[in-house]
Amino acid sequence: MSYKLFIPGPIAVSEKTLRAMAQPMIGHRSPDFVALYNSIQPDLQALMFTKDPVYLSTSSAWGCMEGAIRNVVKKKVLNCMNGAFSDKWFDVSKRCGKDATALKFDWGQPVDPDAVRAELATGQYDAITLIHNETSCGCMSDLPALMAVIREFPEVISIVDTVSSFSAVPIKKDELGIDVLITGSQKALALPPGLALLSVSKRALERAAALPDRGYYFDFLEFQANHEKGMTPSTPCIALIYALKSKLEDIKAEGIDARFARHARLNQTVRDFLFAKGFKLFPKEGYGSISLNCFANTLNIDLSALNKTLKTKHALVIDGGYGKLKGKTFRISNMGDETDATIAALLKSLDAALAETPVLAAAG
Repeated sequence: MSYKLFIPGPIAVSEKTLRAMAQPMIGHRSPDFVALYNSIQPDLQALMFTKDPVYLSTSSAWGCMEGAIRNVVKKKVLNCMNGAFSDKWFDVSKRCGKDATALKFDWGQPVDPDAVRAELATGQYDAITLIHNETSCGCMSDLPALMAVIREFPEVISIVDTVSSFSAVPIKKDELGIDVLITGSQKALALPPGLALLSVSKRALERAAALPDRGYYFDFLEFQANHEKGMTPSTPCIALIYALKSKLEDIKAEGIDARFARHARLNQTVRDFLFAKGFKLFPKEGYGSISLNCFANTLNIDLSALNKTLKTKHALVIDGGYGKLKGKTFRISNMGDETDATIAALLKSLDAALAETPVLAAAG
């Protein structure tokens, strides 16, 4: 059965993007690949608001996130945690053998700039990790406010995961002073999974050069050396790079600002519909994600039954809650190629499915 994904990722991929992946294969060390690689750099830099190179990694974003830890943490890293994926970064830091501190906030609460300042002021740290948009609970922290604090500590290298916010909201890498910006293909870029993008500052490259155990596959210096030749360190997924080129053409045609405005508009449309039904957002007010909405299951409906109805009768799927929030929240994506028409169709189906979804008995 074919059905459309409105989960937080992977998300629906357009026919145009899929067709772009079907182009004849080329050698990854050929002039044709160099031309392909170089052709997408200006648009990638514009989308990241950076003058730094944008490297391509055939991996999930987590590969680059782990790699960033190995490339820049010499002394100690502060892992800011407010959801499942930011929590995981602390585990990754420890598995990489790094000294790390977990700065914890409740799921759904944004990372607090004052708490970050207080911790960094101890002088223990030379790196910090942040997830801009914590997908597990739909919470988007205030990145400009956080980066303003981090800039007060010039020895601290910032590593920022923008996997589910990149290209949905403006993230001005150079203006904010982000050292390592990481994203993935399967979220707002609306590509299949398997490609990560990262842009690294000169400061971060200099830090990497001082660390002997950064590995090879995600070595920033290898990325830079190959970038200068219009290549990647290892064999890339060329089909996904063709798809990325096609997507960048789409974004350019729409206009970056229009793309940001569309995501904000569609996000609000979904919110208004569910608010009218009696649901509330799970994250703290004012910090809800713009690329997806995470609603608290305030009406105690059977989310499993809801999704079964949506899938079998309406050929679409939403998410019934992640990790410890399963059944307690549900998440609906509005990122990527969604339009007013596709979101209207989603909400019409959701309205019909909700009407036949049972309410669960209260515990006790």
